[in-house]
Amino acid sequence: MAYQPRAPNQGNSADESNSNRRLYNPYQDLHLPTQTLYNLPTSPEFLFQEEAHAQRRSWGENLTYYTGIGYLAGATAGAAKGFASGVKAIEPTDTLKLKINRILNGSGHAGRQIGNRCGVIGLLYAGLESGMVAVRDTDDIINSVVAGLGTGALYKAAAGPRSAAVAGAIGGVLVGLAVTGKQALKRYVPI
Repeated sequence: MAYQPRAPNQGNSADESNSNRRLYNPYQDLHLPTQTLYNLPTSPEFLFQEEAHAQRRSWGENLTYYTGIGYLAGATAGAAKGFASGVKAIEPTDTLKLKINRILNGSGHAGRQIGNRCGVIGLLYAGLESGMVAVRDTDDIINSVVAGLGTGALYKAAAGPRSAAVAGAIGGVLVGLAVTGKQALKRYVPI
């Protein structure tokens, strides 16, 4: 018998007449502990066996991950920068409403700008790194550094060849430092 809720106007008389009822348990005839019914796998499941052997994200996952992380980090840093500029722009004669408006406008404007820039950098990097992995058929540090070089060069290509070369060098060095730091962290910090 299923549980039937009582109306709020029913008093103790309903409790007395229904005291012999019990709540419905859908698992009562299975004679299994409830924990074994929902024993879900903890390892990832793959549709194809060759996907299980790959130790990296696919190009689409990489693209989404780096673009999203870039936009989120850039928007957060831009919002902080805009907050600071909004606070500096406050004049002594401003009302509370104007002060809040300056801060919100500054945060939103700078957050959008820097977030979009970092998202584009993440998009370029993910595309170049996935392209390098596909061309070279191996996943190593060289792919990451070359992708950083290419990202910096492509991002500043419109500013001229000198700016593109400098930005490419900066991108390659930054990615090289990040990859080296990640490997050192894995090696020396037990997690």
